[in-house]
Amino acid sequence: MKEYKYKINGNTYNVAIGDIEDNVAKVEVNGVPYTVELEAAKAATVKSVQAPRPAAAPRTTTGEKVISKPAATGAGNSVKAPLPGVVLSIPVKVGQAVKAADTVLLLEAMKMENAIHAGVDGTVKEILVSAGDSVLEGNPLIVIE
Repeated sequence: MKEYKYKINGNTYNVAIGDIEDNVAKVEVNGVPYTVELEAAKAATVKSVQAPRPAAAPRTTTGEKVISKPAATGAGNSVKAPLPGVVLSIPVKVGQAVKAADTVLLLEAMKMENAIHAGVDGTVKEILVSAGDSVLEGNPLIVIE
């Protein structure tokens, strides 16, 4: 038997619960035995919910998808954002010579710092972003010629 003490409206009750068979429990309250019928457990109903389908991407009147593309820059190699994120710092200056393996930008994406490398040897011609800017994947960041 499991014993419990309850206080209801200032009155203390000593309750002992015995065996439970076929939804009938043997209960003793302050030494007085009772037979208690328990309500039959109802089966839980499970409802399946279908998630709404995403809407189709918007299209132009010619049927092409509406996707913003980064503006094309002039001559030279463009260092592009490999993933969306926030520019943390730009350790290079316009006119600075860089090697292909040099870090030209630090990008925070998914709470991680990502070093963006030049990719080619050359001179920094133009810096298209500044620290704190949010960029999308594929956006040009720096032009190297």
